[in-house]
Amino acid sequence: MLRDALPTRPEARRMLIGTAFSSLGRGLTLPFLFIYLTKVQHLSGTTVGLLIGWFGLLTLTFSPIGGTLIDRYGARRVVLPALLLEAAGMGLLALVDSAWLAWVALTLGGLGASAIWAGQTTIFTSLTGDQERQRVFGLQFALLNLGIGVGSAISGSIVDVNRPGTFQLIYVLDMFCYLGPFLILLSMPTVGRRLTAPGGDGAAKGGGYAEVLRHRPFRRLIIFSVLLTVSGYAQLEVGFTGFATDIAGVTPQIIGYAFTANTVVIVLAQLVVIKKLQGRSRTRALATVGAVFATAWLVLGLAGLVDGTNAVVSAVGVVLFGAVFATGETLLAPINPALVNALASDELRGRYNALSAMVWGLSAVIAPVSAGPLLGAGLGGLWIVLVIVGTLAASLVALSLRGLITAEQDGLPAPAAPATPVPANA
Repeated sequence: MLRDALPTRPEARRMLIGTAFSSLGRGLTLPFLFIYLTKVQHLSGTTVGLLIGWFGLLTLTFSPIGGTLIDRYGARRVVLPALLLEAAGMGLLALVDSAWLAWVALTLGGLGASAIWAGQTTIFTSLTGDQERQRVFGLQFALLNLGIGVGSAISGSIVDVNRPGTFQLIYVLDMFCYLGPFLILLSMPTVGRRLTAPGGDGAAKGGGYAEVLRHRPFRRLIIFSVLLTVSGYAQLEVGFTGFATDIAGVTPQIIGYAFTANTVVIVLAQLVVIKKLQGRSRTRALATVGAVFATAWLVLGLAGLVDGTNAVVSAVGVVLFGAVFATGETLLAPINPALVNALASDELRGRYNALSAMVWGLSAVIAPVSAGPLLGAGLGGLWIVLVIVGTLAASLVALSLRGLITAEQDGLPAPAAPATPVPANA
């Protein structure tokens, strides 16, 4: 099963190894930024929410620029410096002792993150064919989450709010992990070049982002992605961790185990899901993701009702949230980038992927700024209701997309051509 999911070209396989490196570092720090800045560095929850929102604002602002540069100069010339910026930002977080230094670190990280996802997705698209692309994106996501889960388990076992050095260590390790994909891409000088010849850029033809935004199916897909991400992924760093610690009353270690459970489900199920998704409607799968995410938030809300009075029940609920959430992720990961690139042209592929990645920046602005104050004001129940409504709304938008795209773009087999009638005298 694994062999079937592996890309044909060795360059794509090496890029997947780079994904494993960076995701390991990401896993070391992903669950703990909010806790580190509030519990260890003693910044207020509102300040930290705004700082993380600033990170998202940068990715939101600079993602379109990154997409244009990818189309004009090739993805490698954008991704390589972006990886260095991200590494510098993560390393600097280990030295944070004030809000302004946290702002500098997150600014560097945000500038790097604004181009990495679009650039790497464009590179994977250039290294894979239409038939294997959905499978490879699914495998990439499985490796991404394997690294995150392993990193979360490691950091969850060593971090201690009473020992600041344990948190500083994981940010230094995160910095070094970003050098893995940098060195791998640097060693492949022909990978990540321009997809079209000079003069073939979409902007030069009067297209560019205006042409992308006129594409109605893609606009609908972006609306779905914003709703789902604001109410899903973007809530993990602030909303989930804040709710789990302050309302459900669990320890940072339990949060680390929740991310581990999330990873275990993804690693065990992703290859099976990839196989099951072949030849099935992508829009229906996206609608299912919203329903599964809503279920996960409901489970977390029930864990919060215990309010820390039963530590075992709270812990089980938080860990179960991670597992249920993972089920939706296994559906989303192969489908969303494959659908984006099924709608895109080579001339504008960088821009399509940049706008898709831009959703994460937009969500990273909205989610922390909304979750932080709500949780700080003791309105955790209202926050749970809002994210559940958001994910279900995303499901409805996904279903509405089906009538705007072709069967092939929806991942369904092409309709059989009508049979040519045979002349009676043949």
